[in-house]
Amino acid sequence: MKIAVTGFSGSGKSTLARTIGQKLNIPVLHLDRVHWLPGWVENEPDQARQQVARFMDQPAWVIDGNYSRYHYEERMEQADLIVFLNFNRWQCLYRVIKRYLRYRNRTRSDMTQGCNEKIDPEFIRWILWEGRTKRFLDRRDRLIRRYEDKVVVLSDQQQIDGWWAAFDGS
Repeated sequence: MKIAVTGFSGSGKSTLARTIGQKLNIPVLHLDRVHWLPGWVENEPDQARQQVARFMDQPAWVIDGNYSRYHYEERMEQADLIVFLNFNRWQCLYRVIKRYLRYRNRTRSDMTQGCNEKIDPEFIRWILWEGRTKRFLDRRDRLIRRYEDKVVVLSDQQQIDGWWAAFDGS
C-alpha cells in the first residue's frame, strides 16, 4: 500500500505517517528530512527529487509532507490512500508550540539530524498565513476533487482518532 499524508504545517503529518508505517510495517519518508540538511540548510532540489523518486520505486510506502517540487503529482497519483490533515491555523500553531516545548534544543526523529526544533516569527507567519494562501487552498481543493475516492480529510484530533480506530490498512 502507498499512502500520502499531506496537510497544513503543525497538523501532525509526521506523527500520523510514522504511526501508519509502524502499523503496516512499511517504510516512511518524511519530506522535511529530504528538504533540510543539517543546520536548516535547504537541500539541492535535484538531489532531493532523486531521493524521493528512488523511495517511490518501492512497492509500499508512506510519505508525509507537501513540497510540490518533490514529485507531488506522482505521489498523489501513485498513492492508494491520501490523508489530508485540514486543521485550522490555531490548532496548528498550538501543536507547533507544544512540539517546540517537547523537543527544544533537540532534533525530532522525523527531521534531519542537526535541525534542532525551533519556532520563529517566520515559521509562525507560515503556519498562520503564508502556508494557507489561495494557491495552497486551491491545490487542496483540486486534490480532494480529483482523488475523492481515495482522499480522507481529517480536521481535528478527534477525527484522526476515530479514523485511526477504524483503519485496517486495506
